[in-house]
Amino acid sequence: MYANSIIKKTLIISVLHVFIIVITYSQTLIGQTEITKWQFGKKGAVSITYDDGTINQFRVAIPIMNRLGLPGTFYINTGTLPGSNYLPKFVGRPVSKIIEESKTIPTNADNVLERASAARYLGYRGTEGYFNRAGGAINSGRMEQAYTILDELYKGVANGEFDLLAPNEYAMEYMPQTTENVLTWDMVKAHASEGHEFASHMVTHPYVAALDDANLKYEVEQSRKEILKQIGIRHTLSSELPYGTQNERAIQYALTVFPVLRNRIAENYVLELHRPSRQTSVNSNYEYVFWERGIVSNTTLDVMNGWVDTTAMSNNIWLVTVIHGIEGIGWEALTQQTVDAHFSYIKSKENDLWVATFADAARYIKQRMNAKVSSSLKGEKINVKLTHSLHKKLYDTPLTLKTYVNPEWRMVNAKQGKSVVSVHVQREGAAAFVMYQAMPGGGTIEITAVR
Repeated sequence: MYANSIIKKTLIISVLHVFIIVITYSQTLIGQTEITKWQFGKKGAVSITYDDGTINQFRVAIPIMNRLGLPGTFYINTGTLPGSNYLPKFVGRPVSKIIEESKTIPTNADNVLERASAARYLGYRGTEGYFNRAGGAINSGRMEQAYTILDELYKGVANGEFDLLAPNEYAMEYMPQTTENVLTWDMVKAHASEGHEFASHMVTHPYVAALDDANLKYEVEQSRKEILKQIGIRHTLSSELPYGTQNERAIQYALTVFPVLRNRIAENYVLELHRPSRQTSVNSNYEYVFWERGIVSNTTLDVMNGWVDTTAMSNNIWLVTVIHGIEGIGWEALTQQTVDAHFSYIKSKENDLWVATFADAARYIKQRMNAKVSSSLKGEKINVKLTHSLHKKLYDTPLTLKTYVNPEWRMVNAKQGKSVVSVHVQREGAAAFVMYQAMPGGGTIEITAVR
C-alpha cells in the first residue's frame, strides 16, 4: 500500500515535470520565425512549362488552366511574333563573301560556327534543314559530321541547287509564312495579365551551340530586350535555350543575361535530377531537387500523375513539366483530353503542392536562400523583419513566414505596411504558430493577437 502510494506520487510528479517542460519549451518558441521551404507551407512545387509558342497552347491549354486556376510558363520565339522589333538576323560578314570563301576553303574548326550561323540567311529556300542537321551535330560534339553537312550546303548554294527566297519569306521553319494560327503580342499581353509567364526561347529557336559569339549574343540579348519592351521586367528572369541544350559556352553566356535557365539551375543548393553530369559539381547539401520531365504524345496519364504524386510526398521537389504541341499542332502533340485530365489531377493535389510559374518558383527558392529573417517579442506584439539582397524588381514574390505565437492566442493580425491579414493559429504539439505572406524589404511585420 505504501509502495503504491509512493509510485502514484512519483508518477504525478513526473507528469507535472514533463508538463512544465512542455509549457516552458512552447513559451521559449514564441516569436521565433522561419521561412517555409515552399510558399503557403506546401510540400513541393509544380511548374507547367511550354516551348515554341504553338497556337493551341493558347487556344486549348490556357482556357483549361484558367478554369482550374493554374498558371503556366510559355517559352516563346520572340522574332516570330508580328510586330516584334528584333527580327531574325545574321550578324557578321556579308553572306556573299562567306559563300565565295566556301568554294576554296572547306569547313573546319575555325569557320564552322560562322558558316552555321549564316546558313539560314543565305537567301535560299531549304537551308533550314542543313542548319538543323549541322546544329544537332555540333550540339552533341560530332564536329566532323557538321563540317560535312555544311560543305554540302555551301556547295549546293554555289552550284545553284537552291531556289531563291521570295520577298519577306524566311528560310526558318519556325517563322510564320502567314498571319493565321500565329501568336501575337496582344495575345501575350492578355494572357500575361491572367498570371501566366512569357519568357525567352530565343529570337528564332536556333541550335545555340552552332552559333558564333556574335549571333549567340544577338539571339539571347535581343529576345530579352523584346520581352522587356513588350511585357516588362518580371518576364525577363528565366529563359530556355532551344532543344534543351547543355552546351556549356551557350549556357554560361545566357546566364549573364538571364538569372535562371530551365536548362541549368546554377545554384549549389539545387540537385538537378535530369542533369547527371552536374551532380558531381555541386555539394551534397541539397535544399531543393529540380526534376524536369518532358511530356510527349505517348506519355501515359498514369506516368504523368505519378510524377505529381512523388512531388506531393516530398518536401523539396520542384517538378517542372515540358509540353510542346497540343491537338495536332506542334512537336509531339498531346490531346486536349490528356491535358485536361492531367491538369485536373494537379489541381486535386493543391493542398500539398504549390503550382507556380517557373519564374515564381525560382524566385521563391532564390529569395529564401538569400533572405534574412529576425524577430523580437515586445509585450503582446511580435515584430518580424524580412530582407534579401537580390534585385528588388526581379525578385518580388512574397515569402511564407512561420512565426510561433502564444499558445493562448486563437487568431492574429499580421500587418506589413498598409496590408493587414487575419490568420488562424495552428497547433504543433504544445506550441502554436501562424503562417502568413510577407514581402522582403516591405517593412516590419507586426504580429498581434485578435481579441
